Amino acid sequence: MVNTISDSWVNVSDRAGSQDHRIIAAIDIGTNSIHMVVVRIIPSLPAFTIIDREKDTVRLGDRDPITKCLKEEAMQRAIAALRRCLEVAKSLNAEQIIAIATSAVRESPNGRDFLQRIEAEVGLHVDLISGQEEARRIYLGVLSGMEFNNQPHIIIDIGGGSTELILGDSHEPQSLSSTKIGAVRLSAELVKTDPISNAEYQFLQAYVRGMLERPVEDLQTHLKPGEIPRLVGTAGTIETIAAINAREKLGILPSTLNGYQFSLKDLREWVNRFRRLNYTERAAIPGMSDRRSEIILAGAVILQEAMTLLGVETIAVCERSLREGAIVDWMLTHGLIEDRLRYQSSVRQRSVLKTAQKYQVNLEHSQRVAEFAMSLFDQTQGRLHNWGAAERELLWAAAILHNSGHHVSHSAHHQHSYYLIRHSELLGYTECEIELIANIARYHRKSAPKKKHDPYRNLPTKEQRQMVCQLSALLRLAVALDRRQIGAVKRVKCEYRPELREFRLHLEPAQPNDDCALELWNLDYKKMQFEQEFGVRLMTKLSPVPVAVG
Repeated sequence: MVNTISDSWVNVSDRAGSQDHRIIAAIDIGTNSIHMVVVRIIPSLPAFTIIDREKDTVRLGDRDPITKCLKEEAMQRAIAALRRCLEVAKSLNAEQIIAIATSAVRESPNGRDFLQRIEAEVGLHVDLISGQEEARRIYLGVLSGMEFNNQPHIIIDIGGGSTELILGDSHEPQSLSSTKIGAVRLSAELVKTDPISNAEYQFLQAYVRGMLERPVEDLQTHLKPGEIPRLVGTAGTIETIAAINAREKLGILPSTLNGYQFSLKDLREWVNRFRRLNYTERAAIPGMSDRRSEIILAGAVILQEAMTLLGVETIAVCERSLREGAIVDWMLTHGLIEDRLRYQSSVRQRSVLKTAQKYQVNLEHSQRVAEFAMSLFDQTQGRLHNWGAAERELLWAAAILHNSGHHVSHSAHHQHSYYLIRHSELLGYTECEIELIANIARYHRKSAPKKKHDPYRNLPTKEQRQMVCQLSALLRLAVALDRRQIGAVKRVKCEYRPELREFRLHLEPAQPNDDCALELWNLDYKKMQFEQEFGVRLMTKLSPVPVAVG
């Protein structure tokens, strides 16, 4: 979901040229900082230029050590920072704001409550994304600012709460991982001395190496024999190390760090210097901020151990990352990128089908159910409901995955489907969208949605609960139309008689001599939720198959 800025924020003269230049803002609510980038999109190229950046260090990752909840003072700092971001976006006539939250909010027990509070107090809707989805968008952001020339590249993004590793060659990423090690997290949990003691440093180094070994090994399995990938680094830790290294080596700070390289040897020298200095002494290093000096050692150790495990000697900096990736993702979903990265436009569909294969779903049956669900959705749109393309896509995903729970057990498989979908890494979807897909799939059979069911009751808005009720009602009918899972029904035609509040389904059988008795019975058995949700009486009829005249 994106935030559309009200008309009062946009001048009429600016709207006139919006077809050529569209101004979009993207906000990343991270563990250490809140960043915003405002861009001018030129759809005809397609490309975008950055017209403003904002950053506030709010330290959401400094959570309560006992409850692991976000602290009140950190949430207040974040809300104040978001208000400032909205004011900047307003002043630049931004048309929409894309806002995403990552590791700190994702892992906090009160994270979702915090996002609801942001919406209530600031008027900003924030999407929560998974670690793998974060990695995918980082990849998109880096590709928007650096040419890979179809050669393998490893991207490392060291954030406050997590570190992402990505392998790609300008096409589909071969490997995406997110590991729960970050500069803020490790500084808070493992660094208690200042300067750090030898014992703490050795434990920090060993812990980081242990956490990185598996994702590095997984990434390396995707490399072809003899391939030597280039390493690209993004985010604050790496940019800071690059800046202070450039100042020392060159005597000046380059006008842009994009493409600047430093070596593992340089990095090791900096790590050794950082560990001998306290916070104040580190902050005195030219190019180092006070807040960064507190967490730079942990971030530098992550990079040092990653480079060592990967066996690479140099790293190049890319100043584009997650925020720019969110812009690219928005451009893709709005049809503004047609050639380069075309594969990404179908990332959702491919991710859903991959998950279906993982849980050994009968894809022939699921695809028939999905086709019926889409047909029912389209034929009822504007008559019984006003859901749009976004909701249609969620229904499609739920239809494909509705039977995934059979992977666990036939008994109560609809409940198992909810659990498996909810905890799957569906790329391209936000956490909220995954929750909706899981709920729609969960109610394809048995009980209708009830407030005593936690997953349904915990949906944040009344609109989302209504969506689950209505789309799952359509899914129930779609499942019934393929009850025998043999494709007995060829197509379904809907007829709505508003004056009688009647809704008729005309079924065309695939075979002339098939009475589709089981499908008709199942439709009658499952129609109650549909009738209650849409306030109609459902009637079904089998239409005869036209007999070909020889």
